Amino acid sequence: MADSATELLQFVQIGARLDLKSVALGHILGLTGTPAGIATLIDIPAVLVSLITLLNDNNATIAKDSALSLVNISADAKGAQKLLDLDTGVDCPPLQNPPSDISTTVIKFVFDPMSKIADFCCMILSNLSRVNHEKVIDAIEKNERDFDDFIEIFTKNSYNKVGANLHYLGPLLSNLSQSNRVRKHILDRNKCVIQKLLPFTEFKASLVRRGGVVGTLRNCTFDADFHEWLLSPHVDILPRFLLPLAGNEEFDEEDNDKLPLDLQYLPEDKTREEDPDIRCMLLEALTQLCSKRKNREFIREKNTYVILRELHKWEKDKKALLACENLVDILIRTEAEIGEDDLKALEVPQDLREGFSKADEEFLKDE
Repeated sequence: MADSATELLQFVQIGARLDLKSVALGHILGLTGTPAGIATLIDIPAVLVSLITLLNDNNATIAKDSALSLVNISADAKGAQKLLDLDTGVDCPPLQNPPSDISTTVIKFVFDPMSKIADFCCMILSNLSRVNHEKVIDAIEKNERDFDDFIEIFTKNSYNKVGANLHYLGPLLSNLSQSNRVRKHILDRNKCVIQKLLPFTEFKASLVRRGGVVGTLRNCTFDADFHEWLLSPHVDILPRFLLPLAGNEEFDEEDNDKLPLDLQYLPEDKTREEDPDIRCMLLEALTQLCSKRKNREFIREKNTYVILRELHKWEKDKKALLACENLVDILIRTEAEIGEDDLKALEVPQDLREGFSKADEEFLKDE
């Protein structure tokens, strides 16, 4: 298989005969559809460099097949690492003008409003950032782009003029927001970055985009110093986390009046977030916001419990159910019972932590 792939190298080059290039590239694309094929290709750096080069091919089909091949390779953890480590100037000596590194190349297409492979390049970048988000951030900064530029094209309506939707920028942002460097941009109080992302927690057109935004916001809640600001009217993040968890249940007037305005008198056709992983991330984010007493009291005052109570009755996914129960356990306890202002300051003995983890695992396995 390796010999066959190496023989194809002469045909997968800019300037090669189109018919031969198309056949050779089709064979390589087929190889990327199997783990064994990917394992073979990633051990031939020249093939990887050639695929990156062909993203610039004038023929749309060639560029697309090259992009699809790189999507498949980067979806494999080892493949993504090989692409990130690739030295395009050294690993493919026959090329007269080797391409830039993989991140730089795909970033260029993502930002090109006329690129027909922009969506595939978003996928590649998202895959690469799962393996090493810091290296992708370095590439972004090196190319005179910053995180705000990605937010701008992500939130802009129809940025790409040839049909690319850029939904996979969502998981890319989620991966990158694991870094403090990126969260610094999102949580800048003098900008409106996080406020631009909030509407996408209810973005029905794409689960990928919606999940990416929720993951990004969840990552931001790990910075406890910003919790009070996130809950304040400046951001008002609580309704954005609760609304996807709410159904069409009717509450009495007293309960309704205590809820945030956005959750009062929801329509009969209101449905909950369909994806259990997204529901888990929302519940985890809410739990993080409960770390300090002042914020717990605020979240209780907004009658969060009634939304969680109805979610618990409806929820079937065990992981989401456990996340819901953990959050409810915090909210129904009095502050005297909790006995600590900052839950993050509590030191849980190692034996208890292991016991809790084991109990959670048993719960998730038990039907």
